[in-house]
Amino acid sequence: MYQDSLIRIKNAQAIGKEKIKIPYSEFVFNILGVLSERKIIGAISKKGKGVKKIIDVNLLYENGQPIINGLKFFSKPSKKVYLSYKDLRPVKQGYGAGIISTPKGIMNSFKARKEKLGGEYLFEIW
Repeated sequence: MYQDSLIRIKNAQAIGKEKIKIPYSEFVFNILGVLSERKIIGAISKKGKGVKKIIDVNLLYENGQPIINGLKFFSKPSKKVYLSYKDLRPVKQGYGAGIISTPKGIMNSFKARKEKLGGEYLFEIW
């Protein structure tokens, strides 16, 4: 699941790693693509073939401090949280990002609100 991948990234940043490898999943790759666009993580790339596919993630730091300070998960396998575009609000006064799964793909909450799309609210990151 994507929760494991995000916790791996947060923990790797906490100890100061430059790169991290994550098992490949199309869903996780799309989520990391959105985070890369928002400059929360660095460049991502797919490597390997078949079952041995991995995602290489470059981690970003600001003045030696990790960019990711916190995560809050909303949707879980046992409880899905769906929001209308009207219910999407800025995360930490715009310093964070809310990630939502819409019919047009994974996007941040700001973009989803702009395109008037609701969907499953996955998590917030700041």
